[in-house]
Amino acid sequence: MSGPAAGTADAATNTDVVCLGESMVTFLPSQPGRLADVPSFGRGIGGAESNVACALAAAGHRAAWVGRVGADGFGDHLVETIASYGVDISAVRRDPVRPTGIYFRTATDRGTDTHEVAYYRAGSAASAMSPDNVPYEDLLAGRVLHLSGITAALSADCLALLRDLTAPRPGRPLVSFDVNHRPHLWRGGDADASVLLELARRADLVFVGEDEAEEAWGIVGAEAIRAALPEPAVVVVKRGSAGATVFSGLRPGPRSSNAGGADPDFDPDTVTLVPALRVDVVAAVGAGDAFAAGFLSATLRGLPVRERVRHGHLMAAAVLTVPGDLTDPPARDHADRLVALDDDAWGRLRLGPGWTAADRAPEEVRTP
Repeated sequence: MSGPAAGTADAATNTDVVCLGESMVTFLPSQPGRLADVPSFGRGIGGAESNVACALAAAGHRAAWVGRVGADGFGDHLVETIASYGVDISAVRRDPVRPTGIYFRTATDRGTDTHEVAYYRAGSAASAMSPDNVPYEDLLAGRVLHLSGITAALSADCLALLRDLTAPRPGRPLVSFDVNHRPHLWRGGDADASVLLELARRADLVFVGEDEAEEAWGIVGAEAIRAALPEPAVVVVKRGSAGATVFSGLRPGPRSSNAGGADPDFDPDTVTLVPALRVDVVAAVGAGDAFAAGFLSATLRGLPVRERVRHGHLMAAAVLTVPGDLTDPPARDHADRLVALDDDAWGRLRLGPGWTAADRAPEEVRTP
């Protein structure tokens, strides 16, 4: 069973994946500790959707990022850095009034109580994105349109944009949606839960973590998550160190005219469980975006669901073994060799810093 295929690329643009969302300049701490105690920060970039675009471009796909940044130096840095990965940034718009968003974070894992993030994104250029000022011809030109719930939280206009892009329409590309529940971004109340569920149910491919589904919707367990999301052709439930469970099949519900490119002979609800890898983690940031990029990369190649998940795990492992949100993925032939391992060999793998650069046989990738 191969899973849903991506739609047909536009002949003029020949784009594989278009990613829409806010990217920000991120300041990474020079040492562990409270933000109040960190003496200096290094500059990087961060943004769920641009992270996916950069990883896909680095993996050899034709990826585009559509966003809005300020007409300032931080905007220059973002656009230039994202373009350096090979991403098409021709549809990025510059806002003459609103600034580029920035944020500072501590070195600790996002899931710990000591993790701090200080966002300066209210009123940012990206928050002004709306159905009236984004280039739809670019957004709909690729085989896949990748979105996330973060954008919906930025403003009412951004939410209107995501609702419009996930609505059924003739020739709609395959819509990929990462729930990315960020409670601190929402403006209070329970609106975030219902909005994210609404958008996810309108997508063709959904990425959601077990933890965020419980936090946002009070839903526990992969089967219950699938029951809450009956429409998407594929639902990828990320289960942390336990791996991922994928529900795949044609489902009832609203669908675009080409059914998101889904395979017509797809059996309902094939369930695929794929264990995670053991990884020597350097920084637990950006892994979810990298997983989505790996899964989408394998989807574009038409690989079976099990291999798509394994490529997602490998992309995530590449990011987990570096300090920042982005890194070069393993070479495709290297990743393909690892993905082809039998279950026992896959379970014995342990990946540490520098593993992506190793041009070695699969059994040599393990660290002590």
